[in-house]
Amino acid sequence: MLPKQHRNPPHSCRGARQIQQDEFRRVFAGDVAPEVAELMAATQRPITASALEDKATKAAWKTIPSWTMITLQDLNIPAEAMRYMAKRAGSTTVEIDASHAVTVSHPDTVADLIDTAARATTS
Repeated sequence: MLPKQHRNPPHSCRGARQIQQDEFRRVFAGDVAPEVAELMAATQRPITASALEDKATKAAWKTIPSWTMITLQDLNIPAEAMRYMAKRAGSTTVEIDASHAVTVSHPDTVADLIDTAARATTS
């Protein structure tokens, strides 16, 4: 990810970062149609440092079942890191040849995983 300081951010967004628009498709949405990735780049919201640095106060995966979709073409979170986190959580995993923007490039596959998880955890 190529961070770019948000220009003239409101006070609540100080220190926020976003992906450079001209690099967005390559680093975030490589398997998304160019015109869709261009719109995503133009409308992205900056991410604050606290979103990446704050510590979680509870880990739901310690007490409830979890599912993880591992995106093999993700340039933001390496597949090995996703596998490590999924294994630690005891997650049921599905691997897919997709970018970080998997919800846009493969919405049916994402929906199927959510449906599977929901059906497996409801009685």
